[in-house]
Amino acid sequence: MHPVDTFELVLVLFAAVIALHWAAERLSFLPSAALLLGGGALAFLPNLPKVSLDPELVLVLFLPPLLMDGAYYAAFGRLRRHLPGILSLAVGAVLFTTLVVGLVLHLLVPGLPWAACFALGAIVSPPDAVAARSVLQRVQLPRRLQALLEGESLINDATGLVLFRFAVAATLTGSFNALDAGTSFALLSIGGVAVGTAVGFAGTFVLLRLPDQTLMVATATLLSWAAYLAGEALHVSGVIAVVAAGIVLGWHQHEVLPARVRMQGTAFWRTLVFSLEALVFILIGFSLRAVLDRVGLERVFTSMALPVIGVVVAVLLTRFLWVFGSELLLGTLRRTGVSQVRPLGWRQATILSWAGMRGVVTLAVALSLPNAMPGRDLMLVASFAVILATVVLQGASLRWVIHMIAPQDRDPPPKVTLVQAEAAIAHAKRVEVEARAYDEKGALAHPRLLEEYRKRDHVTERYAGDAGTYMPGIRAHFDIVLAAVAAGRKELLRLHREGEIEDEVLHDLERDLDLEELGALFQGGEGAEIRGPGEDS
Repeated sequence: MHPVDTFELVLVLFAAVIALHWAAERLSFLPSAALLLGGGALAFLPNLPKVSLDPELVLVLFLPPLLMDGAYYAAFGRLRRHLPGILSLAVGAVLFTTLVVGLVLHLLVPGLPWAACFALGAIVSPPDAVAARSVLQRVQLPRRLQALLEGESLINDATGLVLFRFAVAATLTGSFNALDAGTSFALLSIGGVAVGTAVGFAGTFVLLRLPDQTLMVATATLLSWAAYLAGEALHVSGVIAVVAAGIVLGWHQHEVLPARVRMQGTAFWRTLVFSLEALVFILIGFSLRAVLDRVGLERVFTSMALPVIGVVVAVLLTRFLWVFGSELLLGTLRRTGVSQVRPLGWRQATILSWAGMRGVVTLAVALSLPNAMPGRDLMLVASFAVILATVVLQGASLRWVIHMIAPQDRDPPPKVTLVQAEAAIAHAKRVEVEARAYDEKGALAHPRLLEEYRKRDHVTERYAGDAGTYMPGIRAHFDIVLAAVAAGRKELLRLHREGEIEDEVLHDLERDLDLEELGALFQGGEGAEIRGPGEDS
């Protein structure tokens, strides 16, 4: 395809993304499902070129920024509290699904080697971070359930990729060593954490020293690809490296990124993530044509229908079996006196079982199957069937399932509520203003400002009429405002670092502080600077 034709096709796909997304929102339909179906329909329009996706390019282009986005905004404290449950899903459930799908496929297609059957199981076993994000951001879930789904989607891709590589190697070489596989997985995971952590801290070091906010946004964006490529170059898990780097950057961004950079970066990042997320789903549907052209539609219905249906059913049922089996085990342990374990309950367990959408990783890994792989065509068709079934069936109906089941948040309430955190910040601001409202002689220099923070009233407008005349006073005025914001931010971070507030409260209140800081910067002029609580105005 000529480069100009490729560019024109990209423009057509972006136009289709906007139209399909708008239609999905108007019809209250899941946008990812609409994009997937729309892309599949577009692929069969006449005069449109065929799309052949390079699996390595798909992984390196789409996966790092989307994983980074999830890790950056992840509720790290909550993920840490629920790590055993997350690992159960991200490792245990993936292994279990791989085994069950492999057994079912071998039962339905006895001539297919065992390792090839397990290779398909590894391809379809990990629920996808991109698919999960597209659904979870549109529903309201209990905090523990949200943490389990978010944490699982960040880690399980690494498990599926490692299992896939070993299954393919076993198929082509005829040998497999479980001990070597387990050791390799542990080393890949630990190495990925180490590399991602190093990239994350290196990124914060660089960001602290960049003078321009556009450079800071660009550097923070590049960190996702830097972590992934560094992990792959060092032969560890690039997926886990991205997640680790995202968590490090997300944890330190409150001290590293100024308010203007955070606001500008958030707007840019949301547009980038939306574009990549939407494009990947429409490309999944668009690439369906190439698979059907290769296999043949008649062959799909005559010789592949039964094993493909068996694989889809196995994928759906194994998640229910794993989740409710874990619930049974936790309930048994609790009845025997182990008070630390807390079952989810059937409501949350049902939602957790139903939220198993597959997406970009399943597609990319399936397309990377070697041509010499036995049953490659069947694996491609089965992988597409699993993506379609989980995104369209599960994803599109998840909101309805949540509404019908009405899960209850059984986690203990946070130690400090949103209102209490706001009160603590307001107190810190007032104390800072009281300390700065007097000049060197002890005279009250900013009475309106002091009254404002004492009563939490509106910003004074004394100098609004003639900023030029009162510019020195305006600068001093807003320097104190900025110092008060800095004191409030320090108190907010203290509450978060000590585990007193949840991550959602941190982000909500920090956004308010960012807006207040930006307002002071714009009203006070470009010369206004952010000073710490102990510095002079």
